[in-house]
Amino acid sequence: MALKDITLGQYFPGNSPLHRMDPRTKLMGLVLYIVALFLAKSVLTYGIMFAVLATLIAISRVPLKSILQGMKPVVFILVFTAALNLLYTPGKTVLWSWWILTVTLEGVRTAIFMVLRIVMLISATFLLTYTTSPILLTDGIERLLRPLKLIRVPVHELAMMMSIALRFIPTLIEETDKIMSAQRARGADFESGSLIRRAKALIPLLVPLFISAFRRADELAVAMECRCYHGGDGRTRMRQLKLRALDWVTLVLALLLCVGIFVLGRLNLYPPYL
Repeated sequence: MALKDITLGQYFPGNSPLHRMDPRTKLMGLVLYIVALFLAKSVLTYGIMFAVLATLIAISRVPLKSILQGMKPVVFILVFTAALNLLYTPGKTVLWSWWILTVTLEGVRTAIFMVLRIVMLISATFLLTYTTSPILLTDGIERLLRPLKLIRVPVHELAMMMSIALRFIPTLIEETDKIMSAQRARGADFESGSLIRRAKALIPLLVPLFISAFRRADELAVAMECRCYHGGDGRTRMRQLKLRALDWVTLVLALLLCVGIFVLGRLNLYPPYL
């Protein structure tokens, strides 16, 4: 897997309805989608959640290739999660058994559903960063967390830190790729040998990467000070956030999705395997 395939934190400029939507709507919609995803228990409800996600991807006009590339870093997590659920989920219908390992029909179902849940959750999160610029994302988080100011929580600083961290993920990935290319030109080998050997080969990357990260952090701090940045007190914004009709409709639909998935789970109209 190439480091350039990691697309977390990238923003794809566009003019789709999802790009034009208020960042607060997208944040709250993502939370409601995740809640509905954890309420889904059957093939029917998972099919509904997948259809909603596919519709959002089509509306956003974000290349499907970018979303699939973003999944590459979590392939190991998906395989590991599937294996744990497959081998250690108790059930009545045993399909295969050896020593302490047992595969049941219930384990197969749980493994498939768990992998699908993680894939849809990560894809929905990617859509948020792909269609929202870091500045708008910061404003949206700050506005949503504004009530916490009453208990003296530094909301603006927290939102700024989250946005900067998200913004610099692609930059640090690019820097790591450059350092690895330079080390390979000097004869370093990062791909052959045992797992421990490959882990040791990555150690020479850490020192220059940390130096680069601290240098960029210092340059950013100096630039913010030169522009008289002193936190969020009295700070104005060029673009004022305002919920429009599309935002209200989206929030209502997201809430109805949550309620609908919850009701379908309670009614138990379909067996878990259908």
